[in-house]
Amino acid sequence: MQDGNFSLIHIPLSLYSCFLQPILRVLLPHDIAALNSAEARDHMPDPSPIHGKQGFLNVSITPVECSIVCREEYAKSVFQPAIDLLSEEAREQVTISREPYQVFSISSAGMEASQRVMDLTAPLAMAGIPIFFITTYYTDFILVPGKDHKTVVQALLGRGFEFSESDAAYVAPSGISHSRDASSDVAQPCTPPPSSVVELQERTFKLLSQRNVVPFIKDGLYLAQCSGKELDSNSNYSSRPISNDSNDTPAHSTWMQKVEPNLYLSLVAALAIQPRFLSVTLTKDDAPSLLMDKALLYLFGNFIAGDTDSDLVPIFLDLSNLPLESTGIVCGVAGRLVDQTRSLDSDGGELTYLSTARAGVVILPSERSEAALEALVPSLEEATWKKNPLPSAT
Repeated sequence: MQDGNFSLIHIPLSLYSCFLQPILRVLLPHDIAALNSAEARDHMPDPSPIHGKQGFLNVSITPVECSIVCREEYAKSVFQPAIDLLSEEAREQVTISREPYQVFSISSAGMEASQRVMDLTAPLAMAGIPIFFITTYYTDFILVPGKDHKTVVQALLGRGFEFSESDAAYVAPSGISHSRDASSDVAQPCTPPPSSVVELQERTFKLLSQRNVVPFIKDGLYLAQCSGKELDSNSNYSSRPISNDSNDTPAHSTWMQKVEPNLYLSLVAALAIQPRFLSVTLTKDDAPSLLMDKALLYLFGNFIAGDTDSDLVPIFLDLSNLPLESTGIVCGVAGRLVDQTRSLDSDGGELTYLSTARAGVVILPSERSEAALEALVPSLEEATWKKNPLPSAT
């Protein structure tokens, strides 16, 4: 688990330019030596916002919003002052989560991506815990309300996950498999939980239908999942995660000492043009992870590693009309897609998921996207029909 409390910030795209400077302020590393003066300390709440105390940061720009997950004190000291400068009308459009969140990292190497989403989210959904799910190049992260910490741990341990001190993550056992009835694995919330994942899916699509959530794609938008390249001791490129061995650079050092500085120049260039899609995740243990519009690849040159040839298609769910505490969205949507796409042939294809403050993004290979969209829309239409059945046309 990533230490500390985190905030979830929603910024409408119309106000994105007002927050570019605060985003860069928490995104870029800072030289400690340059922050010794009292004047500098007044303008920077922490000398090493990412590699040291920050621990985890996600900045996502999508066609729905700009969404940020950052340490709670950065929401207050960096983003709140920017909000205060806005007009009263604009201030009401930006939100910072009132309750603190905690970030759990999940190590599940070797598991199929789509099955991994289900195995991680099903027990938490059945426990009635609202979650945000972020898949990165190396690791899966779940963002949960801090008050639900004990229930989350119980749910994960009940599904066979074990906490690894060396990885500082919950590790999935090799034999874990998705259960169609996970209710026995978790603590029961006060309100009656669904009796099975099937019922959970039905509830999810009924809720989405009631709130008029319509899945959509953006024509011509294809994504690539990449990692920033780390510099080895000879200043050569490597895509290995940053190690925590005792001989490594101290935690208070900046990312510039480990990662090619031009990667950050590329990130600034991408953020400056308000990209159609860019999600960057920084943690203290891994090299930067990037999920980006392939149209941005030219900015990053050979400073990234990953499959840049395949076309990943995002399917968006605008969840603005749903409260933050809504449960089962990730599990319900991902589960329906896993079931539907797997029925086409023996290979269900890789499915990953990105949660932002006001949206859910399902990411699949382009050859699977059309079938996935067709699976989602009838599910919503069926939920609408069950809610308000109409007579057949004559």
